[in-house]
Amino acid sequence: MTDYVFPPPAAPALPVAGSDRAYPVRRIFCVGRNYAAHAAEMGYEVDREKPFYFTKSCHALAHSGTVQPYPPGTDNFHFEMELVVALGAPLFQETDRAVAAKAIFGYACGLDMTRRDLQLSEREQKRPWDLGKDAENSAVIAALTPVADFGPIAEQRIWLTQNDETRQDATLSELVWKVDEILCHLSGFYHLGAGDLVMTGTPAGVGPVVPGDRLRGGIDGLDPVTLEIGRAE
Repeated sequence: MTDYVFPPPAAPALPVAGSDRAYPVRRIFCVGRNYAAHAAEMGYEVDREKPFYFTKSCHALAHSGTVQPYPPGTDNFHFEMELVVALGAPLFQETDRAVAAKAIFGYACGLDMTRRDLQLSEREQKRPWDLGKDAENSAVIAALTPVADFGPIAEQRIWLTQNDETRQDATLSELVWKVDEILCHLSGFYHLGAGDLVMTGTPAGVGPVVPGDRLRGGIDGLDPVTLEIGRAE
């Protein structure tokens, strides 16, 4: 038995809808500016040559239905509703989109919570976005639905409400880089595999939250994701 200096943290995991199984999370990749309307609202055009990415620690994972405190170091904390892809098989330097699609275990609704002021200030200085994007409890994800129970990605609605008011409303057909394209491209840089999540980008309509706000996001065919913003600690 390994003599750890301190007890290692429990492996982050997501529930699997309709079962007692849990999906252990290894890494979280995120795709930037993958809806044209969102890129426009942030003052950019979509890069149609290739997708780009940032990451969140797997320990940033928070479960749907929880109350999470308003994070430190920001006064402009934003929601971003996203389709989350969970891999269930190895994928490396794959160029066949059909093969990449077969590596998908399932899908989920997720929130990429963002310290927008820090993201923008770091971006202006050409620094990494870590402080803005990799906040504690900033990857809020609902139960995973196995791919066979969801079917092909097409015109499914993706939406978010804040205190019962609709803020984001689009369809998955608006994804600039489709899921299988993303997986092929990303696999050119990483040995992807089971436990890896990919948050595929957010539609237009992102905005700030304050303590007491209730968020609810959905995608047709998936369990919704919910979050309540608590007071800062």
